[in-house]
Amino acid sequence: MSLNHIRPWRNIYRRKSRQIMVGSVPVGGDAPITVQTMTNTLTTDVAGTVAQVQAAAEAGADIVRVSVPDEASAKALKDIVRESPVPIVADIHFHYKRGIEAAEAGAACLRINPGNIGDERRVREVIAAARDHGCSMRIGVNAGSLEKHLLDKYGEPCPDAMVESGLEHIRILQDNDFHEFKISVKASDVFMAAAAYQQLAEATDAPIHLGITEAGGLMSGTIKSAIGLGNLLWMGIGDTIRVSLSADPVEEVKVGYEILKSLGLRHRGVNIISCPSCARQGFDVIRTVEALEKRLEHIKTPMSLSIIGCVVNGPGEALMTDVGFTGGGAGNGMVYLAGKQSHRMDNVQMIDHIVEQVERRAAEIEAETAAQAAE
Repeated sequence: MSLNHIRPWRNIYRRKSRQIMVGSVPVGGDAPITVQTMTNTLTTDVAGTVAQVQAAAEAGADIVRVSVPDEASAKALKDIVRESPVPIVADIHFHYKRGIEAAEAGAACLRINPGNIGDERRVREVIAAARDHGCSMRIGVNAGSLEKHLLDKYGEPCPDAMVESGLEHIRILQDNDFHEFKISVKASDVFMAAAAYQQLAEATDAPIHLGITEAGGLMSGTIKSAIGLGNLLWMGIGDTIRVSLSADPVEEVKVGYEILKSLGLRHRGVNIISCPSCARQGFDVIRTVEALEKRLEHIKTPMSLSIIGCVVNGPGEALMTDVGFTGGGAGNGMVYLAGKQSHRMDNVQMIDHIVEQVERRAAEIEAETAAQAAE
């Protein structure tokens, strides 16, 4: 068993929501918080889009969204869905007929934007298609594309306007006896998004899709998303997340998992605990961590690894990790296994050795998990 112990002061009590299915993936209720991303290829480029979906799935994406801007994209979606290893959400804007076509093409979920999907009659037609083809739906409210009557009422995008938009469309779905839906109220402003999501969480029991939309590039967007999503998740709000970055979709998945891992909400792969390094370091911590992050990407088993440059905090951190390495003197350091001192290792060989130890420990955890499941 991994040494990632849970303490009472670390518990997050998730908001109670009802559960829906996005294809084979449960969202809401007591299901794990899922990680999503979105392709940025031309949807008509089936091979390129499928390759991007597969890369995202390999990185851990539970669900992938694909834009359906035109009829040709809707036709291509059928082939993408057939080859995808994960459920596909069709992203629909402006043209309600694309939603109908996407449902017919096998999309697991239809994302509609209340700000541009059209009147209630058109929404009813999309609902009918979703029901006929077993799709769930997401009401995707964006601060940047609110309905005109709400902008006239409130004067500008604001949390109240976003939530009102979402609740109006919840009413439409429920009036048509459709309940397989989730909802989001995204904004690029962290404060606006957080306030809207808090208000929404009190107004509905629908599963909530979290996101800080148009967050920015890899570094700035990661920080903005970590602050916005992290605080909402800490409050127990959120059933599925998408980190929106101007970057490769795989990076969105990685950041999403790191946010969830930091809060103990999902565990996947190796959680590396490392020091920033200083003059006391017994080896090149930064270079070592960079190498290990790449060398250990293939590990999916949840486990922890501490890489600490000296004995100030190294032994203490190693007590709480599956594998640890603490720098010492004379060109070598101490290897810790399952929280206990095991043996010394030369700094020159340490990276290869640590990879071997992590792979061995991952195999042990998998075997232990399988044995427990068989009991």
